[in-house]
Amino acid sequence: MSPNRPQKVKLSDLAATLQAGLHPFRPRRGLTNGHLQTIVGNYLARPPFRCPSVSETIEVDPADGSRVLCHCDWQPQTERARRLTVLLVHGLEGSSDSRYIRGIAGRAWAAGCNVIRMNMRNCGNTDELTPTLYHSGLSGDVGAVIDHYAALFALERVALMGYSMGGNLVLKLAGEWGERSPLCAVAAVCPAIDLAAGSDALHEPANRVYEWHFLRNLMRRYRRKAALYPHIYNARKIGTVRSLRQFDNQIVARHCGFRDADDYYYQAASARVVDKITVPTLILRALDDPFIRMLPETRAALLANPNILLVETPHGGHCAYLSEDEGDDIHWAEATVMRYLMQFAGEESDPNDETDGS
Repeated sequence: MSPNRPQKVKLSDLAATLQAGLHPFRPRRGLTNGHLQTIVGNYLARPPFRCPSVSETIEVDPADGSRVLCHCDWQPQTERARRLTVLLVHGLEGSSDSRYIRGIAGRAWAAGCNVIRMNMRNCGNTDELTPTLYHSGLSGDVGAVIDHYAALFALERVALMGYSMGGNLVLKLAGEWGERSPLCAVAAVCPAIDLAAGSDALHEPANRVYEWHFLRNLMRRYRRKAALYPHIYNARKIGTVRSLRQFDNQIVARHCGFRDADDYYYQAASARVVDKITVPTLILRALDDPFIRMLPETRAALLANPNILLVETPHGGHCAYLSEDEGDDIHWAEATVMRYLMQFAGEESDPNDETDGS
């Protein structure tokens, strides 16, 4: 082994190693309330985004021609294949241009990674690229993007990172893929692992403002789809939708092949497959997240899987994690995720190597 390379880490030592070097999360003064963290984190200005991104649409379903839009930043061609590629997936009604996605994309690019910012179907103003809706179970779309770029550039290692709904998607794919190359690591921030519990939490009185926000955008999108594909969708037949569960029951289940909302939540939840994850995986969970809920049996499954490190913090809100650190380091989750991915999936280490480097 080269003297410049760090000792390789045994997969079985993952949790202890990471926890020993993990910078603890201490919330910004005045932001110990989960709602405040969530709201401020959503609107807080960030440094200018300067990545030289290129755009490409990728077919994810040949059956109906569905495509998704990706914005990519590639390292020099001579280095591209061996560099870690980080694929980022946004949350519900977000896009590749969401602040949190741009924030971690900038960090990954600066760390020498290839970066793919993926839009889910219809997101990022791409409604015309697919006749379908998008939903929390389309992990195959993420897999199709990996396969496309792995074949195009012979990528050796791809790490997945997702927020909220995107976190569910990347965890679901990791459970479905197991040891399939080139997937080598996963990270998720406030993932919506238990979909039914999260949907019901959004309907709680304290969370209705979030639910109304999501519903307003989802219904606006549905009306756009109806205008583009009137032979498939009829917005006038839907009536008034007053909850996310109702939207999922009357629209998502009807058009996406599920029996009802409960069937959708069960089929799409990564909770069913997290026990099958075999690559190093980091999950950040804020206990004061207003509307992400985790069932006890799901938590037990995460803790029982030696490949998963579940980091639970008392504060952090939903995908916010605004810390007391200065400058751009205020975004604790992004810094933590990148430290994790570079430690366990970066080119200087191989998490599947069982040697200790001695």
